[in-house]
Amino acid sequence: MSLEKLKLSKRLHSNMNELGYFTAKEFQVKTLSRIVGGHSLIGIAPEGAGKTTTYILGALMRLKYSEDEAPKILVLAPNEERIEEIVEAFYTISKNKNLAIMGLKASGSMEEEIEDLVRGVDIVVATPNRARAVYLKLGLNLNRIQTFIIDDAEDIVKQGMSNTVRELAQSCGKVQYLAFSTVEHEKLHAMIDIFMPFATKIEVEELAEQAHETYDLLLYQVPNFTTKVNLLNDLMRDEEVFDKVVVFVNTTHTARKILERLYVKKGVAAIYEGTNPQDYNIQETSIFKQHPECRILIVSYEQTSDIDVAGIPFIFHFEIPEEKELFVKHVLKSNDDDAIAISFATDLELPEIKRIEQALGKKIPVEPLPEDLLIYTAADTPKEKNVIDETQGGAFHKKKESNSKTYNYGGGTKAKMTMKNKKR
Repeated sequence: MSLEKLKLSKRLHSNMNELGYFTAKEFQVKTLSRIVGGHSLIGIAPEGAGKTTTYILGALMRLKYSEDEAPKILVLAPNEERIEEIVEAFYTISKNKNLAIMGLKASGSMEEEIEDLVRGVDIVVATPNRARAVYLKLGLNLNRIQTFIIDDAEDIVKQGMSNTVRELAQSCGKVQYLAFSTVEHEKLHAMIDIFMPFATKIEVEELAEQAHETYDLLLYQVPNFTTKVNLLNDLMRDEEVFDKVVVFVNTTHTARKILERLYVKKGVAAIYEGTNPQDYNIQETSIFKQHPECRILIVSYEQTSDIDVAGIPFIFHFEIPEEKELFVKHVLKSNDDDAIAISFATDLELPEIKRIEQALGKKIPVEPLPEDLLIYTAADTPKEKNVIDETQGGAFHKKKESNSKTYNYGGGTKAKMTMKNKKR
């Protein structure tokens, strides 16, 4: 789409052309007019969709210059590297040498930052924690903020800064709130809903033009680690269907933790290239494939990133790796073998899922959780229904006798898995 669609000011349009931008992205067309119009907005889009450029253009078009020395725009970012990128982007796009932009960094001197703020700044970019610290020292004036922007909101949530963001937002007056994220989930809304409950949500999906051929993909969205263990135990109870399974995790510590908490006999589950003599270890996938009793192989990316999964009917990603390439190469179909790749992801891992979907050029279908799955809630006591005490070690829970031989995988998944197994 033409850049004309954005209806930029002549100066910003000329600046964008000089920077090599002649077309507008879908996300920019859908959101910029609303930002300029003063709407509070939640923007959900993948990396590369133009989120940063969009809010910078919108903020610059709305910025009202005055003799007031207090900042008009506050941008919250997850880390110092991102702060530097945003500050540079503001200067590059605006080409206004008189625009006072300041990045607050934890590695800098707070006294010097406060002195610079007192002299007058138009735009402040900071991590939530640094912004709060300077604010509590009376160095950051939030009374004149016009636009409050949360950049890479999913990373801010992941780093545990949600409460700080809420405190800062509620310390401002009546402002325009803009939140940008690659993914929407409950933890994101827990952070922002209290101060932007009626914000417009705009979501854009940008997948690769060509979809890759993969094994059948399924995704279970789960709240926490213990519930992942419970779900894995529930599924692995069906020995007939899940007769050979590879489970990928990120670290050797997690691999051992899962091995300890799987409700299976010794020798049924093993760690790939494990070194602890107390564990059941297997050094070659060929041994695992031929081993009649061992049906669950736990593989840590810390130990190896290259393993042959050909001929194994079930590939589990218990954890989602930050490097999407590690995931992608184990789900791409390279021969006529049929397999099902099943992923477990918490809210904090959904950004990685989005990046994987973008790379694969297809969405991963979300499977409903089994109705009788035990959901772990840390605030509850072990005696309450549907709660397991994580401190007691085991993730397995005894089912009622009437339910002991039922497997509710949801949406016909068991039938699908059974058919896959029969084809081998």
